[in-house]
Amino acid sequence: MVRDWPVAPGGVLYVLCVTPRQQARQEISAWRPAVPGVVEVFHARFTEHAYPMHVHDAWTLLIVDDGAVRYDLDRHERGTPGGTVSLLPPQVPHNGSPATSDGFRKRVLYLDMTQLDAGYIGPAVDTPDLADPLLRTRVARLHTALADPGGALEAESRLAFVGERLRGHLRPRTAPAGPPGPGVAKDLRDLLDERLGEGLTLAEAARLLHAHPAHLVRAFSAAYAIAPHQYLTSRRIDRARRLLLDGVPPGEAATAVGFHDQSHLTRHFKRIAGTTPGRYARSRKSPVPRSL
Repeated sequence: MVRDWPVAPGGVLYVLCVTPRQQARQEISAWRPAVPGVVEVFHARFTEHAYPMHVHDAWTLLIVDDGAVRYDLDRHERGTPGGTVSLLPPQVPHNGSPATSDGFRKRVLYLDMTQLDAGYIGPAVDTPDLADPLLRTRVARLHTALADPGGALEAESRLAFVGERLRGHLRPRTAPAGPPGPGVAKDLRDLLDERLGEGLTLAEAARLLHAHPAHLVRAFSAAYAIAPHQYLTSRRIDRARRLLLDGVPPGEAATAVGFHDQSHLTRHFKRIAGTTPGRYARSRKSPVPRSL
């Protein structure tokens, strides 16, 4: 089967030839370690899954062990050449897809703001892919420590060195800067964050922010390169992932984060995370990736 992947303006089109056997080659593993600063560990092997534009509320620290990933960040096409470490900042939309027909195998750490504060967001947007063999080795060893139930202290120590190395690369501005999009766009984002569970209509947002609904959508999309509803959905998926890894059943997680029902959660979860909530939850029983 030949599939044409979406292309950003001015980007490169990759045409992937995927056999039925390759489609079945999908593995995931996800867990929440008892290590402060690490929100989630996620390992995956995908041959054809393409992530749509989405955001996270945490830093995404990514290494690719096999293959390569192409992605768009802040309207620029990026990639993960061999041996690099990619750091995608919170609240900045990005997507992702295999750069070749062989797919990719990746290991991801989601780090909270105690590891890197908002002052590092701008530099990370400018230079998300870091060619640093020592940093890559440290990140890989951190993953190994996090997979050991008794390795919390080692993992905390390794995380400290990883954070130090990242901060050295990014060299933040003197005055910490938040993500782009001041004014009404930021006000709408703050409002969406406050109302993740119960939701928010555009009309209500327009009334609260004293702005025309069309202007709100236009300003938000221009500031963050993602529509307000896409932002809200991806934030809800982020929250659902945490609940699933805490053992909350998918149906309850769906309701808790603001989806209508489990099928509604499943549809969006599979589109963004590349697997179903049930499979994702089952993967938490072991940090060792397993074939699906």
